[in-house]
Amino acid sequence: MENKSDTVKTKSHSYLWAIFNQKCPHCRQGDMFKDKSSYRLRTFMEMYDKCIVCGQKMEIEEGFYIGTGYVSYVLTVALSASTFVAWCVLIGISVNDNRVFWWLGINALLLLLVQPYFMRLARLIWLSFFVKYDADFKIAEQKPIA
Repeated sequence: MENKSDTVKTKSHSYLWAIFNQKCPHCRQGDMFKDKSSYRLRTFMEMYDKCIVCGQKMEIEEGFYIGTGYVSYVLTVALSASTFVAWCVLIGISVNDNRVFWWLGINALLLLLVQPYFMRLARLIWLSFFVKYDADFKIAEQKPIA
């Protein structure tokens, strides 16, 4: 029989809020990554083994995150397409000058700058495909940190 004190009913956050704040897709409260910053390049991809709030495993099986390449690809194509449309509307594209090459250079630089964030975002989205949100999650047993 389940103890009612182990089950938590909390304020529900939206899916997008949880993704952009890098929270566990199961409880939408616990942090998925140990480091809050996407730009500390030595530690930005270090993840908890389990969610510190609900105990959800972050890596379901060995090699689980190989599929994040597809999600990352979609994110980069979406960003490139939107910057291209914005460039066309604001500046314009012409065959008579090199404005399209300026867009290519600026877009490449922008993609390099957002790549660490997109890598984290791709992991979060990929995990959320396989782990469903549970508003009545069970609190993980807290173990003392030695």
